Amino acid sequence: MHRYAAALLPLCLPAGAASAAVTVTRAAAMPASMGDAAYFTGKVAVDARFQRLAPARVGGAIVTFAPGARTAWHTHPLGQTLIVTEGQGWVQHWQGPLQALAVGDVAWIPPGVKHWHGATATSAMQHVAIAEAQDGTAVTWLEQVADDSYPRQGAQ
Repeated sequence: MHRYAAALLPLCLPAGAASAAVTVTRAAAMPASMGDAAYFTGKVAVDARFQRLAPARVGGAIVTFAPGARTAWHTHPLGQTLIVTEGQGWVQHWQGPLQALAVGDVAWIPPGVKHWHGATATSAMQHVAIAEAQDGTAVTWLEQVADDSYPRQGAQ
């Protein structure tokens, strides 16, 4: 019975899937870069950046924020998922409440929602950021988060 199932499997796969191979990109091939000052405030390292080729459109990175570091305000055409892996941080949408982030938390930012995220003033934070591109664009960067509106206390 298993012999027949194995013979039929290629007929159930999408075109090209039977000949496709799994690709592993080694960490050494993805050097970290410092976050561009046009898009980040403070010390931010962007590691393991990836963008899949069409027809896939998912991309992302592991982003590490030093205490007090954060993104500028920005939007994503198809939304963004953040998975916190270390430390404590914040996420906030435009004119919305400040929300604390801790290890294991998953934040979903809906499509087109203006927001920022980053570390608290007293704790570093690392997250995996995942977003999909629409028409080749995964993010639209906006203005920096004003220093006087950034919370200076730790996560509550």
